[in-house]
Amino acid sequence: MAAEAATADSVPQPEGGPSPVAEFLAASAANELRLGDLYVRTRVFTPPSDVLEHNRILDPGSSDGAAVAFRMLRTQVLQRMDANGWRTLGIFSPGASDGKTTTAANLAASLASDRLHTVLLVEFDFKRPTLAARFGLSPELGSDDAMGGRARVEDCLYHPDGFARLVIMPARSTLHNSSEILAGPRSRDIVAELRSRYPERIVIFDLPPVLTADDALAFAPLIECGLVVAAEGRTRRSDLVRTIDLLNKTPLVGTVLNRAADPLAGF
Repeated sequence: MAAEAATADSVPQPEGGPSPVAEFLAASAANELRLGDLYVRTRVFTPPSDVLEHNRILDPGSSDGAAVAFRMLRTQVLQRMDANGWRTLGIFSPGASDGKTTTAANLAASLASDRLHTVLLVEFDFKRPTLAARFGLSPELGSDDAMGGRARVEDCLYHPDGFARLVIMPARSTLHNSSEILAGPRSRDIVAELRSRYPERIVIFDLPPVLTADDALAFAPLIECGLVVAAEGRTRRSDLVRTIDLLNKTPLVGTVLNRAADPLAGF
């Protein structure tokens, strides 16, 4: 990947120092070098196309209406996160089947298509882990192993081939004491490690529904911002209001209305 990146050496340098274009290209080249290092340390797998289609995991660069909507969502999320220097985002929903994990996966893929960022999608929904299945992956180790101290973080990372700059950290199984673990010191250490390893990385956490368990609320203080996903025709207005009220100490970059007539309405 680094061999394909433009370098500042190919851009004329003014006498006063590097031009803004040269600085941008140099940063991009350095970023590509770091990405190369990232993939050396990460297991690469090829998601079956039929599995992706069945689970509504989109090609982030396609002209499909939903993919275009996710690119619009990506831009708005990036603007709000960059304005505050945020790099950790939690994906919340009031209940199950609101489209939280599908939204998390597609937003992560769309964010990763921006060349200036890598994206790590972490599954911390230990009540009903489904992220690996969405990509057709059978992980040897997962976020539950990292949280339980049975594996290092770098051993639980997977890069889906065809999704540039995206790495996922799925869970393999449920954790019965998940809320205590998510609020504990191991969770804080892992979040700090994920944030510090690559400064240009955005870390997205797929969390359990807010109103079905206390996991998401226990973990919320460890992240910088959140996005709430609701489903048209499924999520009750009172549940959405209650969810936002419970997350009052977590800055929200917006809300997404899933399954709406207009894709991703309500941001």
